[in-house]
Formats: sequence, C-alpha cells, structure tokens
Amino acid sequence: MTNTAIEFTGQTRPQSERMKFLRRLLKRKTVAIGLVILVVFVLLAVLAPWIAPYNPYKLSIVNRLKPPSGVYWFGTDEFGRDVFSRTIYAGRLSLLVGAAVVTLTSVIGVTMGLLAGFFPKLDAPVARLIDAMMAFPDILLAIALVAALGPSLATVIVALSIVYAPRLARVVRASTLVIRELPYVEAAVSMGISTRHILTRHVLRNLVSPIIVQATFLFASAMLAEAGLSFLGLGVSPDIPTWGTMIAAGRQYVGQADWMTLFPGAAIVLSVLSLQMVGDGFRDLLDPRLKKDI
Repeated sequence: MTNTAIEFTGQTRPQSERMKFLRRLLKRKTVAIGLVILVVFVLLAVLAPWIAPYNPYKLSIVNRLKPPSGVYWFGTDEFGRDVFSRTIYAGRLSLLVGAAVVTLTSVIGVTMGLLAGFFPKLDAPVARLIDAMMAFPDILLAIALVAALGPSLATVIVALSIVYAPRLARVVRASTLVIRELPYVEAAVSMGISTRHILTRHVLRNLVSPIIVQATFLFASAMLAEAGLSFLGLGVSPDIPTWGTMIAAGRQYVGQADWMTLFPGAAIVLSVLSLQMVGDGFRDLLDPRLKKDI
C-alpha cells in the first residue's frame, strides 16, 4: 500500500509541476496570443490538403489577378492560382524548414558547446571556430553556402543549420563552463563516473531551459531566413510555393495586385512574431534572474 502511494505521488508530481508551469506561461497575454497564432498556422499547414479550396499548382489564366472575393479569399496571382491555397501550402514548407533547422542546429550546437565548455583543451579551438563563424553576417553566409552547394530544400536546411549552430553553441558553452565547476559535477568526476554519463545526466539536463529558449528564437530566424533565400531565388524550386517566392513574384504587380505580396508577407510577420512571443515567455519563466519580475 505504501509503495503504491509513493509511486502514485512520484507520477503526479511531475504532471502537477508541468501544469503549474503551463498555467504560469498562459497567464501572460502575449504568450497566450502567440501560442494561439502558432497553433493556427500549424493546423493550417497540417490540414492544408483538406482546407485549401483549390489546387495551389493549377493554372487558370482566365482568372489571373482576381482581387480577394468570396470565391478567391486572398485573390489570385499572375497565373490564376489561388493565393490562399498557395499561402497555407507555403506555410508547410516554412514550418518544415524551421523544425529541421532547429533539430540539426541543436545537434551541432549542443555538441560543440558541451565539448568546448567541459574539456579545457578543446575550449580554445572550438571557441575560436564559433567566433569565426559568427563574424560573418547570417544571411550572407547562408547565401554563400547555398550558392556553393546548389539551391534545394536539403541545402537550405544544412546551410541555415551551419549558420545558426554557433549561436546555440555559444550559449551552451557558457552554461557548461559554470556547471562544470559545481560541487555535484566535481563529486561525480572524483567518483570515477564516466564522462558520457556526467555530460548527459548532470550537465545536459541542466541546459534544457536555455536550449528551449534559444530553439524558439532560432525557429523564427530560420523561417525568416528561408523566406529571404526564396525571395532571392536561392531556396527551393520556384514551382514549390513558399512565402518568399510568392512575395518575389508579387513585387512586379505592386499597385495592381497588392494582395499577392500582402498575404504572404502577413503570414511571415505573424508566424515569426508568434514564435518570438512564445520564446519571450519561456525565457522569462525559465531564467531565474527574471522570475522575480513576473
């Protein structure tokens, strides 16, 4: 009976803590609004085949440059394609790129930061590598990498991951330098516990909060950078709808068909803004220095 009670308490405590954290997070109006907007974009992207009223690739020259109406909610483009359908399909690609970049960036950045912060011999060369990569403007380095490797979806993901990995690595390195000197880590080292176990169980677990915060900001930056590369013609194939390519095509019709740039541009602004709002909320709640102000 006692063991069952203990087991039940141990299971409910993490759940209650998560619910408490979620309630505190949603108390902030900006975070709640950001989450709602983000959820809407995710649902639109996932359910795009069922929500889109028209085929985003189907040409209809007869209906070209139609203004927004009950038939075409966001109007049509220069080839008669429905802008609303293309906008929500483009969101699928942007979210995919953002998620893939964050995943790959986390692997590269966390690995570099842990190695530099925990092993003194590797600190200097890895830190210099991080500084050298961050010396270049992000978008210029991304353009150079995509131009060298050739424009494609995989190339964009890899290039942006390489560009943003030093940002995360710098944060992880700084936190690891502090955690490495804590008594419980020194005790684990003196007890002969394997380095791998110390890094994963003692160091990495205490880096979850800053990694999550940085991941939200990197997600937004990756989506914005992907749109910029697509606008410049260095993203995916022009046949695939992206917010960047839609804006690039619509700039020729500014003043004549403003909706071609208005709605994709609004989608970029809202999606990036929602991620920034959520990231600010996570930062305020997970950073001990800012908890007193909440």
